[in-house]
Amino acid sequence: MSTHTANQASQNIPSERVLIVEDDDGLRQLLLDELVTQAVSSAEEAVVLLDQWEPDLVVSDLRLPGADGMTLLRRIKAMHIAPAFLVITAFGSVQQAVTALKEGADDFLTKPLDLEHFGLTVARLLETRRLRSEIRRFRELLADERFHGMLGHSRAMRELFDQIRQLARAAGPVLIIGESGTGKELVARAVHAESDRRAGPFLAVNCAGIPAELLESEFFGHAAGAFTGAQRARKGLFAQANGGSLFLDEIAEMPLPLQAKLQRVLQEGTFRPVGSDHEQAVDVRVIAASNRPLETEAGRESFREDLFFRLETFTLHVPPLREREEDLDLLAADFVARFAAQAGRSIQGFADNALEQMRRYPFPGNVRELQNAIERAVTFCHGQLIEREHLPARIANYRDDTLDAATTLLSQLIDGPLLPTLNELEQRYIAHVLNLTGGNKRRTAALLGIGRRTLYRRLGEQEDA
Repeated sequence: MSTHTANQASQNIPSERVLIVEDDDGLRQLLLDELVTQAVSSAEEAVVLLDQWEPDLVVSDLRLPGADGMTLLRRIKAMHIAPAFLVITAFGSVQQAVTALKEGADDFLTKPLDLEHFGLTVARLLETRRLRSEIRRFRELLADERFHGMLGHSRAMRELFDQIRQLARAAGPVLIIGESGTGKELVARAVHAESDRRAGPFLAVNCAGIPAELLESEFFGHAAGAFTGAQRARKGLFAQANGGSLFLDEIAEMPLPLQAKLQRVLQEGTFRPVGSDHEQAVDVRVIAASNRPLETEAGRESFREDLFFRLETFTLHVPPLREREEDLDLLAADFVARFAAQAGRSIQGFADNALEQMRRYPFPGNVRELQNAIERAVTFCHGQLIEREHLPARIANYRDDTLDAATTLLSQLIDGPLLPTLNELEQRYIAHVLNLTGGNKRRTAALLGIGRRTLYRRLGEQEDA
């Protein structure tokens, strides 16, 4: 076997964790050199090693001293680990190949090995195993993390879910504050679903989407002949939502005169349709939302102070995506699964370059922006993994300015008059990057090229449970 052929084989094999189980000393050493990994000569030795180390692929001879390769395969399955398994043997036959595949082996090669073919087979099995692991990880992320249509396992979202459960059974109105794209309507629907009104209607209206002159009729309805074109009486949203919940999105856009009438409904539980002389009683829970702080709007007299005080009794703050960084992978996995299913595609997840770029990007449009970005990426992805190039240009080309600032600081520290110790340099650099990112540990870890757990460990902190 030529050196050229061996080099070609090694170029085909990724640097993953591979265990060689081969009793032929020469072949074992050759494969060990090619794979830069671990090797043993018996199934018994392999089992001992597997108790402490989980490989991505096991390459095992079928005939081994003591227990054979098929026995090793069964032992591995019983250990509840899932490496890919490649059988090699000098005694290959169709029947042995069929038996090995039925037992769970991923492929079967016969000796003498063609190293180039062997390298390609190993690379293929490792890639397949990686894709399976990614699918399993995404499924695990999605399991038991959904709360009335919302996904999140970050501390901020767990606290929000708890608050929803606690105030859902209260009687008063609810105010939801959050930036655009954070999912305020989902929060409103969760409040309704957790409340005793869940069997009643849930109606949603965007106060900014209705002309001001039509708002009163839209909310309270009108009597026949109340204005030109009102040939018949019409129920408004309050009457339609009786016994349930009415969600008023962007309530800060509601005109002041209508705010006064809304305050009266909340206070008295009655309203008067446009053109009518009679009050109507109503039992509706109002859930309002705004992307602007209503307290500030009330101070500017663009929002009624008495209405603000009535609404703020039960306030929910929906965190922006940058404050729930642990949820980005979870949300991205959910959106990929949803849009890939809609498009009839077999996209399995993200390439590392795409996922890392999304983790760097601040997503000012929050979850809605992430959702739109994934929908676009699925549309342009024709393989099994979404690459960085499939993301919208503003995300794919995003460069964090903090990286340049951090690099400048590092240069100043090294070139300064007093040289810090390596530990001091690391701690000061981490602190500086944290400051530049506003304390965002996800972005800090991404800029430093380390995992969040490593960052927490170096900061001497515990990661959120």
